[in-house]
Amino acid sequence: MRTLFTRISGLAGCWDSPPALLKGSEMADIPILRNAWLCTEGPSIHSFGLMDELDNELRDSCDEWIDLNGQWVLPAFVDSHTHIVFARTREREFVHRISGLSYEEIARQGGGILNSAKVLRETPEDELFASAMERLTEMIGTGTAAVEIKSGYGLSMESELKMLRVIKSIERFSPIPIRATFLGAHAIPSEFKNDRSGYIDQLIGEMLPVIADEELADFMDVFCDRGFFTQEETERLLEAGAQYGLRPKIHANELDFSGGIQAGVKYGALSVDH
Repeated sequence: MRTLFTRISGLAGCWDSPPALLKGSEMADIPILRNAWLCTEGPSIHSFGLMDELDNELRDSCDEWIDLNGQWVLPAFVDSHTHIVFARTREREFVHRISGLSYEEIARQGGGILNSAKVLRETPEDELFASAMERLTEMIGTGTAAVEIKSGYGLSMESELKMLRVIKSIERFSPIPIRATFLGAHAIPSEFKNDRSGYIDQLIGEMLPVIADEELADFMDVFCDRGFFTQEETERLLEAGAQYGLRPKIHANELDFSGGIQAGVKYGALSVDH
């Protein structure tokens, strides 16, 4: 089925030959056609051009015409870093930030990620699914067409798997592509405060085999930063994930020069965020 959209005020992203990569100031250089039309065929773009040059033969070949009456048409968003599966928001921590506490100080006091993990562990799977689907619906409504969702707010075998199973359920019901990332190495949980290596051993020896067996994740992520995971720990975790087919991603350099970028380059990370 062909659909013809006409009288588009601005049709953005119309490269004759799409670039393989845009970076830096190049990202601001987006070609825009004014007073344009766009023809789709099924889920694909068939053709586009200026209204003054719209061919009558193409117009007649379309099954449906939609007059956009001066609206814009933009490429959809791909949100490659989200945490939309969570149990409770953290706006109360803004009070601590306003009072002068740093991200690290809040974390050391049991706030931040650790507080979110505590609440999530107590939240049933169906509630997590329902709230995340509401967020996903809102994202789709504002133009998002593909989403990556991370775990990382469980920080225990049971709760990390719970998060990933929720993400897998979202994938089954979502009208857009979903990708799952295992971020069990988001922080050291309170119960492993004095046994960092014990938690890393659990991530590698207990969680990863189950995640791989149930096909719960596409990527492996680690928070490589001061007060969280070191470069050496990150590399060990990424190597373990790679053995199960999980492509690496990294949180890094939010708080310090952590070595996360170097680890990302070394292990071919898909992205190094923050």
